[in-house]
Order: sequence, then structure tokens, then C-alpha cells
Amino acid sequence: MTPSRDISRLIEIMAQLRTPDTGCPWDLEQDFASIAPYTIEEAFEVAEAIARNDLDDLRDELGDLLLQVVFHARIAEERGAFAFGDVVAAVTAKMIRRHPHVFADAQGNIAPSHVEGVWDRIKAEEKAERAARRGETEAPPASVLAGVKPGQPALSRAMELQRKAARVGFDWNDPREVLKKIREEADEIEDALDRGDKADIAEETGDLMFALVNLARHTGADPEMALRGTNAKFERRFGHIEQALAARGRTPDSASLAEMDALWDEAKRAETGR
Repeated sequence: MTPSRDISRLIEIMAQLRTPDTGCPWDLEQDFASIAPYTIEEAFEVAEAIARNDLDDLRDELGDLLLQVVFHARIAEERGAFAFGDVVAAVTAKMIRRHPHVFADAQGNIAPSHVEGVWDRIKAEEKAERAARRGETEAPPASVLAGVKPGQPALSRAMELQRKAARVGFDWNDPREVLKKIREEADEIEDALDRGDKADIAEETGDLMFALVNLARHTGADPEMALRGTNAKFERRFGHIEQALAARGRTPDSASLAEMDALWDEAKRAETGR
């Protein structure tokens, strides 16, 4: 079997890997639950490649993420639920349905471009349809926060919860007000530290992180990408510490904190000029 640009080849490969007796033992052991963590990991690796602006790596990581979709679809097909083509058909129909301002209806008409309101209305209709398919005759009470998926990474879910609440006016008008909240949360962590209350420390730390996400939202920064950038910066600067110490025949565990701090500041000046 040779590589191909055709998606059908990837589907064939997955089918072969999942064929009993002749397939791959590891692939045959997997199910939706065991594969889900890999799916999440691949999505993060896509985001990491974007943060590094590494387009070659992005191509590869998108392929890995696509493989996860094909894997899940193959398991579903084996169970008689749906196949990869059904996944494509469902998302194609969804994108056309959610963009009436772009795609014409059967009469050739294009809806007015009140995009955000249309998007929310159509998603609500889709949710009602799914509930009907599951046999839920009585819908649960509507919530402003409905539709924020619990399986999202915590940072992006915090951002989405805040956006939903902001639409009904539960929000600050000035980023400086968010800064005041951040200082308040930091003070509460300090109080919890003084009391030695581990549970309260963890809770207040979560509150502080939630407030930081709020600041990112108000300033137009993506908290996930911002943190990824900071992670990369930390790796660069700590790498400078290791290299500088290695040039002296030393390692970080043999250096003092003051010495490493000085090298950190050196790396920072080299990057920022200050």
C-alpha cells in the first residue's frame, strides 16, 4: 500500500489496521475512550505548531489529527453506527445550515448578515433536534451558559463561559477593573497561604486563573496561545542558563538560585534589550 493524497487511502489503511487477525494488535485493542486522550493531544500539538509558526510541522500535526477522526469513524463503522462519509456529510450540512448569509437556499435567496444572532439561533435549533432524537420530550431550563462544552480545555472553556455571560451584561467595561479583581484574588491566595489551607489555596488559585483569562479576553489576547508563548520563552531562557553553566563546566543543580537568576536576566536582556 502506497501513500496518497486521496482520503480514501487513509480510510483503507485504517480499515486494514483494524482487520482482525491480520491488523495491528494495538489498533485492534482501542475503542473510543482509549483513543480520546490521543485526539486531545493531537489537537494541542496542532496549536503548538501554529504558535511556533512551523508550517511543515503544522502539516504533519494536522495529518495526525485527521488520523484520529478516521480512527473514531472506523470504530463507529464497525459498530454499525456511522462511517467517515457520514461525518463529512454531517459537518458539510452543518456549515451550510449555519451560514445562510453565505450559501443560498433552495430559492436562491441569501439571508441577511446578522451573523452572530443567526449562528446562535441555528445552534439552539440543532440542540433541540438532538434532544428530540434522544427522546428528551421536556427540555431542561435554558441557561445563558448552555452550549459551553464541558470537555473543552479549561482555559478555552473559561473564555467561552465569560463570553456567554458578557452577552447579557455580566461583565466589566474596563480591563483595569479586571486587574483589581486579579489583585483581590492574589490577596485571597496569600490569606489562604497564611492559614495553610491547601483546599482553599487550590480554589483561590483557580479563581486567580479565571480572572487572568478574563483579562486576556478584555485585551484581545488568546490565553492558550499567550501561555504557549510564555512556555516557549521560559524554555529559551532556561536553555540559556543551562548553556552558560555548561560553558563553565557546571550544571543547574550545582548552581545557586542567585547565579541562575543572573543568567536569566542576561537572557532576558539579550531578547528584549532591557
